[in-house]
Amino acid sequence: MALEIEQSPRPEWSSLPFEGCVGVDGKVLVREWGFFIALLRFQPDGTVHEHPGLNDTVVICIEGEGWTSVAGERGQIRAGELVRWPKDVPHRLWTEGTEMKTLMFEQTSQAP
Repeated sequence: MALEIEQSPRPEWSSLPFEGCVGVDGKVLVREWGFFIALLRFQPDGTVHEHPGLNDTVVICIEGEGWTSVAGERGQIRAGELVRWPKDVPHRLWTEGTEMKTLMFEQTSQAP
């Protein structure tokens, strides 16, 4: 096998392309068959709208703190903590006057 080096799918910070997402930038690090990895950067009072996910997802807070909800249950998430979002269950991620960076890992069953 030969060494393969390739560009990340979206290596630069850019606003999330979803209606209802405010004050959140992302980088897509990996989009492969079976998984998706992204960094999210939240400004104070940034939000990712509530929505059901197509896949099981793990979100790890790597800096700062914010809030998450899963099926209407709300909890705070801080650096070094993670939350699991089950497939098809409404979830949300946001900050209230703080900044936060997260690493998101999503298991997928579709081609990139």
